[in-house]
Amino acid sequence: MAEVEIGVAGRNYRVACRDGEEDHLRAAALIVDAKSREALAGMGALSEARQLLFASLLIADQLLERPGDQTAPSTMPPDPQTARRVDALAERLERLASGLESAAAAS
Repeated sequence: MAEVEIGVAGRNYRVACRDGEEDHLRAAALIVDAKSREALAGMGALSEARQLLFASLLIADQLLERPGDQTAPSTMPPDPQTARRVDALAERLERLASGLESAAAAS
């Protein structure tokens, strides 16, 4: 398993991926980072969790509006590997949000 350092929303993360998927992960991180910056520019000050939420929504909106793509996400069969990745990402975001809330409460 490989590890890649990526930057998203002004923070660096070490993320594991399968060997050979490093460039793909870096490219995905660039998209998420660009969308998080777009969200921040359009909405002003946002918490990190909300910035990533809006970045995700902007990306999903782009996917839904692709010309010629008539397949709604709800009708596509779920990919087990993607589902595991989404679950892991959701857990990580939840831990991040909890940490941010704890830090804010302690201030």
